[in-house]
Amino acid sequence: MARLVLVAAVALIDPEGRVLLARRPPGKPMAGLWEFPGGKVDPGETPEAALIRELEEELGIQTWDSCLAPLTFASHGYEDFHLLMPLFACRRWQGVPQPREGQELAWVRADDLARYPMPEADLPLVPILRDWL
Repeated sequence: MARLVLVAAVALIDPEGRVLLARRPPGKPMAGLWEFPGGKVDPGETPEAALIRELEEELGIQTWDSCLAPLTFASHGYEDFHLLMPLFACRRWQGVPQPREGQELAWVRADDLARYPMPEADLPLVPILRDWL
């Protein structure tokens, strides 16, 4: 049985309705693919707390539990693990997202999300997010 990996992700939505994507930097697994910001949920941590921590670490922005709305989730089996990834929507944060870990950032209109190559687990999230926006 594959180990279960819990990762929280967020669709940061700006006032123009665009979504922030981050491109995985060289040297990381799935380098070059675009994804929603977020990261692994540590033991004893809630997905919301993980997102608040990851957004500070990766992008230098602050948000709060009350600004994270559960939207949908992905459940995807990779070769050596199974990924469970709740996706939250967030329209309020403090600061300007900056790439702090060598990633490239892009604000993308919902209709253009499918043009960005993403990890397999993220692909089913795109039409749900597009329909929701």
